[in-house]
Amino acid sequence: MLSKKSQYAFKALAYLVERRHSGPVLIAEIAEAKKIPLKFLESILLDLRKAHILESKRGKGGGYFLTDDGINVALVTIMRLVNGPIALLPCVSLNFYQPCDDCTEDHCGLHDTLVEVRDATLNILSNKTVMDLVK
Repeated sequence: MLSKKSQYAFKALAYLVERRHSGPVLIAEIAEAKKIPLKFLESILLDLRKAHILESKRGKGGGYFLTDDGINVALVTIMRLVNGPIALLPCVSLNFYQPCDDCTEDHCGLHDTLVEVRDATLNILSNKTVMDLVK
C-alpha cells in the first residue's frame, strides 16, 4: 500500500509541475490546494529539496519549485526517497534487503511471487516521471 507520505509527495509534485511556469509556490498554497497537513508537507518538501528535486527561494516571491532534474525524475526515485523500499517483503528488496526474521524455508514460493511483483512495479515506476503525474 502506498503510504500517506508518498501520496502527499506525489500530489505536491504534481501541483508544482502544473505551476512550473508561474514561479515559486508557497507551501501554504500547496497544502491548501491538495489538502495536505502543513507540517507533514514541510517535512516532505524538505526531503525533496535535500535530494535536489526541488529548490526553494526565500523572501517576497519565494516558495518551492522543481529543479530541471526534478521535472524528469523517475517516480521510483521519489518513492524510495519518501517511503523506502518498493518491495513488499524485506527479503525481496533490491536496495533495502534483509532476510526475513521468521523464515525457516530454503525456498519460499511467496518470495518468488513477490520478486515478480517488485520487478513489474519497478518497471512501471522507473519509466514514469514527475511530468507523467499531470499528463
